[in-house]
Amino acid sequence: MSHHDLLCDPHAHLSRRTLLGAGAGGAMLSTIAHQLAWADAVGATETSRPKNVILLWLEGGPSQLETFDPHPGSAIGGEVKAIPTSVPDLQIADTLPRVAEKMHLGSLIRSVTSKEGDHQRAIYNIKSGYRPDPTLVHPSIGSILCHEFPEQLDIPRHISILPQNAPARGGYLGPVYDAFKIGDPQNPVPDLKSPIAEDRFDRRMKDLQWLEGRFRQQRLRDLDQNRTLHQSSTDAALRMMSSEQVSAFDVSNESKETLEQFGQTPFGRGCLAATRLIGAGVRCVEVTLGGWDSHITNHSLQSARCEILDAALAALLDRLVEQDLLETTLVVCGGEFGRTPQINPAEGRDHWPHGFSTFLAGCGIRKGGVLGATAADPKLDPDKPLADVGNPITIGDLHATILSTLGVPYHEERQTPIGRPLRISEGEPVGAVLA
Repeated sequence: MSHHDLLCDPHAHLSRRTLLGAGAGGAMLSTIAHQLAWADAVGATETSRPKNVILLWLEGGPSQLETFDPHPGSAIGGEVKAIPTSVPDLQIADTLPRVAEKMHLGSLIRSVTSKEGDHQRAIYNIKSGYRPDPTLVHPSIGSILCHEFPEQLDIPRHISILPQNAPARGGYLGPVYDAFKIGDPQNPVPDLKSPIAEDRFDRRMKDLQWLEGRFRQQRLRDLDQNRTLHQSSTDAALRMMSSEQVSAFDVSNESKETLEQFGQTPFGRGCLAATRLIGAGVRCVEVTLGGWDSHITNHSLQSARCEILDAALAALLDRLVEQDLLETTLVVCGGEFGRTPQINPAEGRDHWPHGFSTFLAGCGIRKGGVLGATAADPKLDPDKPLADVGNPITIGDLHATILSTLGVPYHEERQTPIGRPLRISEGEPVGAVLA
């Protein structure tokens, strides 16, 4: 296993053209035998229940000191207080009171480290497990999961809710594995109903079929799979437009009590929709909560974000438990990096990749686990940035840990389009966060 002890635009409008280009968010062929063979080999899953992932993406860099790793009363502690949690001897910031009651459901890693302090590079690193490479685009976790375990579903199997600057991408696996993007779930998925009469729509589809046939003549045999995606994208869009599975996106029929539990915010509704989508067979849902970049007025900004996160994360965990989905659904909550221990002259905290927090729950993750530590009185030696971090966990190892819990053969190599063999993950799972 491991030498360690453990561990997007919110107002984007989805046009019909975007829908057709998305290819329904994943491959549509079934190779369940491949999935079960790997799962049995590693003891990773119940054969009858595929594993899924919900990524609560905190874009902008949440402060570990104002969320999961407070140091109240110290020179770096700021204005937060520490409160007890459902795990003995574990305290988190008082900005997350409801989440504190759910910490026994998962493991907290307080020592994630990265070599990337720029937003875009760090986001790429976290989502793909690799640092940016000008010669290659690496796929995200959801893209890898859908590629490794293709299944039939009328709606996309990889979905990004409220995407901001960097929704999950298929990378070298191809655009068919890009996340399908939607906005606030209180609004219907756009462009799923034809604006014209049914008979006229049917005539248009027949004309399109004829045109597609003419287009494909004398062209490459793999044109549809690896080049234009014309036919597969059209077929996937039409399946989705007529499918009852689309109702999984709709949170309007949930009770007022349920909506209040998740918080009457776009992010809260996104988390509620994520549970519905996972229940409908979607394999990966990414829900983004932005606005964590607190270079000024750090405490008020982080506290406001935490108020939204607290309700949504706690309710999401409760819902997954109630619906018997948590044991097969991995919940990952974190951002691209943390914030500096020092508070700057503008009462803000700057970018800090040297020891930040990520919370994981469900799907084979140890319950009530805590790994790593940061110093309450750090030396902050620029030549030794990890001297203040106990048991540092790299992005590569975090990535491998996530993939291993999902039953993905993280150590295997896959061929890129130019024939370059590349491991799915360059890290190794962190055993101490695994059950």
